[in-house]
Amino acid sequence: MSRVAPQELARRGREARKLVGRRSHATCPPVKRRADALAILTAQGMTRVPELLALRYARMSASPFAFLRGSAAVMAADLAATPTTSLTAQLCGDAHLLNIETFATPERRLVFDINDFDETIRGPFEWDLKRMATSLVVAARERGFGTGVADDAVYACLARYRRILREHRDADVLDMWYASVGEREVLSVLGEQENEGEAEADLVATTGKVFAKARRRNSKHAAQRLTETVDGRLRMREDPPVLSREALPRDRHAFATRFFEGYVARIPVHLRGLLERFEVVDAARRVVGVGSVGTRCYVILLHGRDDDDPLVLQVKEAGPSVLEPYVATPPPRPHGRRVVQGQRTMQTVSDIFLGSLRAVGPDGVERDFYVRQFRDMKGSIDLEDLDAMGLVAYAKLCGHLLADAHARGGRPAELAGYLGKSDGFIEAMTHFAQAYADVTEQDHEQLLVAVRTGQLPGAPEE
Repeated sequence: MSRVAPQELARRGREARKLVGRRSHATCPPVKRRADALAILTAQGMTRVPELLALRYARMSASPFAFLRGSAAVMAADLAATPTTSLTAQLCGDAHLLNIETFATPERRLVFDINDFDETIRGPFEWDLKRMATSLVVAARERGFGTGVADDAVYACLARYRRILREHRDADVLDMWYASVGEREVLSVLGEQENEGEAEADLVATTGKVFAKARRRNSKHAAQRLTETVDGRLRMREDPPVLSREALPRDRHAFATRFFEGYVARIPVHLRGLLERFEVVDAARRVVGVGSVGTRCYVILLHGRDDDDPLVLQVKEAGPSVLEPYVATPPPRPHGRRVVQGQRTMQTVSDIFLGSLRAVGPDGVERDFYVRQFRDMKGSIDLEDLDAMGLVAYAKLCGHLLADAHARGGRPAELAGYLGKSDGFIEAMTHFAQAYADVTEQDHEQLLVAVRTGQLPGAPEE
């Protein structure tokens, strides 16, 4: 493989502006030319667990931001209709501010990073930025902030993205690859406002609480929350539809063991020796997130040394990325491998148990899955904890982490060359984000009407 000099990559980035101008990214798909949002969601539902669709639509109905979280497929179709560059990177595919979370490294150090890769794929770098920018605008509106705050948040995010890409452009390759945002670094980023004051201090304090709470969210904590003792035996709780043992085959132990052994057979040899020290205890179906509701997701409880040494693994269905129909290069197969490869590319460090398998589910259909620890010190900011200045500061963190991820899965000199020094790209993206936030609100209203009139299933009791 031949190395391309950074100067040549920067030149290619500048040349790409001639084909897709930076200000062209302000273009939002005209409403009359868009695919029907509900039709896209309904088509997705055809491959999901039928009895969970009502819960999916209920969660998406909660607010325009919840709708945005659950409608990555809708936005994917819209992004494909916008001016698109040929500058690619490994994409998150579902970049929004609540997919930035804390999690534990193998050394048990807490870091902030992108942490949802169900839709990861290689594609035009600006698609992640458009989705992230839109999420900031929708979040600002939901919190009752004015247009100025929303625009400031988008600017903070993208200006930080541009700055970090420049740093990676000029950095040693390994320094770029090792870049991470841990507890000390994130507090520094969040407190970096030019006019520091009470708002910034409040956000720093809130983030500190997120880290403190995340430290308690380990396998022991998960096992306590998910299990109960019945007739002297530990088992998963029955709390449908969110958690259900009864949704699995009667012989849950054999089902879980088959999945576990299929996963273990595909992970590195040194980890097999570790997992051989655990045995399967029980399993249940678990509903997670908003956009993922209806996909097959299971939690498996394992014990190591004894009952006080639990490990909880999450086994989640991996279907095609919502962006797959719109990219030129087919992604890796199977889809579980696509998720794992994308996550390991975009994150500096990942869960040591991250792996994939292909297995037959309770319905007799063979599907792709990926595996990771369940809630391994995961935590995230609550939108309700963000005031106006806090949202702007947090937007910088989002831009920083996207730049880190795109630098690892793309060519930072090329991307930096395209962005340049002027604010033309940022101003265009700000316009797009405001326009697409309008689209999101309209689609959300359409969903509410569809649920209310029975066109889509209504909300069950949680």
